[in-house]
Amino acid sequence: MPNRWLILLVLFFARMTMSFQFQAVGSVSPHLVESYGASIADIGMLIGLYLAPGVVVAVPGGAVAALFGDKRTVSFSLILMLIGGAMIGWGPDWGWLVAGRLLAGVGGVAINIVMTKMLMDWFVDREISTAMAIFINSWPVGIALALLILPGLAAVGGLDLAWAAVMFVIASGLVLLVLVYRPPPNAAPRAARITVNKLPFFTLFLASSLWALYNAALILVFSFAPAFLQVRGWDLTFAGSVTSIFIITFAIAVPFGGIVADRSGRRDGVIMISLLGYALLLPLVLFVPPWAVPVIFVVVGLIFGLGAGPIVTLPSLILPPEARAFGTGVYYSIYYAIVMVAPALAGAIADHTGSVGSAFITGSAMLFLAMLALGLFRRVSAAKAVKA
Repeated sequence: MPNRWLILLVLFFARMTMSFQFQAVGSVSPHLVESYGASIADIGMLIGLYLAPGVVVAVPGGAVAALFGDKRTVSFSLILMLIGGAMIGWGPDWGWLVAGRLLAGVGGVAINIVMTKMLMDWFVDREISTAMAIFINSWPVGIALALLILPGLAAVGGLDLAWAAVMFVIASGLVLLVLVYRPPPNAAPRAARITVNKLPFFTLFLASSLWALYNAALILVFSFAPAFLQVRGWDLTFAGSVTSIFIITFAIAVPFGGIVADRSGRRDGVIMISLLGYALLLPLVLFVPPWAVPVIFVVVGLIFGLGAGPIVTLPSLILPPEARAFGTGVYYSIYYAIVMVAPALAGAIADHTGSVGSAFITGSAMLFLAMLALGLFRRVSAAKAVKA
């Protein structure tokens, strides 16, 4: 039986392929503009399309895995990502790129939901907080790798080479999963039917909105920063490398945020510091000299990353065990609806204002809404606790 830390590594890599494919569009966006005549709004729409299937796939995704098995569901989802990637890379026109992006997104959404459950199966009551912090870091790691690798490949071999690299990474994740992953010894048998339980919908909506707005603000940085820096005269490859600094420091900070929140007992305080750090500091990149941009990215990445772990634990505070399967699907459905719209909205605002950098202002506005969601979540949760 594989060691659970080896299982974590396999799941980490498989989930990382999702973020690597997601970020591919943002990493090579100038080449897409040149090849297809796309606008900034078109690029934003294309970025958001990857997450669009989550609105309808998230709720039934967990049910499908319960009926057919986690490993089968994730393996099939990775195959969908490969098929979608082939359509993106070698389709004849923009329409194929859009269709491939949607199909790949179906697979990406499914593995994100199902593998979270797979990780819980292996680590329940055993270093679950540490394992989850490492697991969710697969998202920024994949983003950073795409920013570091894909612009250079596109500069050397065009979009074809960049898309081929994405396919190779996904195929590697599929092979690793098939060869190594096994369910834990105490895994529950597959369900014969799915039971839907009553959910605390409003508090679930607030928790999901908070996590979605947090991730939407993060997406806007690595999706639009390379184009923003290129407008300011930076080489695209160098701009991607500098943007990856933000993602790397963010990833480093994520596990520390969970540790600080657990040991201090001040989960909300850590979340608020995280949200304010981005909202107040990141827009400064619009005004500072070039040498200061990496400094701001490092500082904001470190502060912003602290909130990820505490935020992602909020659903566990309101979902009873018997409602978690269906509740997680509802949670992610709301999440994907918001993060799907965010890049397209930011791209449209950037087109309207004539400034790619306005995406950072949009991100700050989203985080002020996230602070409101956190306050309402705590107020409603406290009121229900008193009534109980």
